[in-house]
Amino acid sequence: MIASKASQTRIDEIADGVYRIATPVDNLAGGFSFNQFLLVDDEPLLFHTGPRKLFPVVCEAISRVIPVERLRHISFSHYEADECGSLNEFLGAAPAATPLCGRLAAMVSINDVADREARALADGETLPLGRHTVQWFDTPHLPHAWECGVLYERTTGTLLCSDLFTEGGTDHPPLTESDILEPSERFRQGLDYYAHTPNGRAILEKLAAEKPALLARMHGSAWRGDGAQMLLGLAVALDRPTG
Repeated sequence: MIASKASQTRIDEIADGVYRIATPVDNLAGGFSFNQFLLVDDEPLLFHTGPRKLFPVVCEAISRVIPVERLRHISFSHYEADECGSLNEFLGAAPAATPLCGRLAAMVSINDVADREARALADGETLPLGRHTVQWFDTPHLPHAWECGVLYERTTGTLLCSDLFTEGGTDHPPLTESDILEPSERFRQGLDYYAHTPNGRAILEKLAAEKPALLARMHGSAWRGDGAQMLLGLAVALDRPTG
């Protein structure tokens, strides 16, 4: 549903208790989108904050589902504006919330810039939220950033996969079963944002072993299907030369 007519921000439930918040922007030719994901539970979690300038519209979208002050965990993949640009604004709006990230991100950035100390998760560590349980996986330099990681929600099989499978444009349905690899690779050929770590294939194989049923992308529709096959397809694509 549309949460803000002015920004065209919308919020949609894409799995049980998992909501996608999407805002179209025009900072790239052809447009772009920023997505956040709200997990509603005893301890609600937000994955990605969006850039600081989007804080009001993301808050408005969240408030359509739960009061913003109920948030307990503000999580993200790595230290970047669209991942955690409004982290401190959310910490101010949700007094019981803390940053949730990998140990490396907490050490090198978050415990310095955040208004409250982070809850730092080790690779493979789980955190129960109530009906849902999230698990952190370190993905260093995949697609980019030393401290990069993803969250896997084990109950719904949702992989909060951040910038993996980034797709341009703004006309994305909340959930799709259509191919996302080809359009994301087409975007990458024009703007390669991957660090191309030699450990990339091993990391993607590790994520594929979890057999996710839903890929919650930062940019583009959430995707439902055989997540393992899609992740392994990405590993093959990344082995090909760019250009």
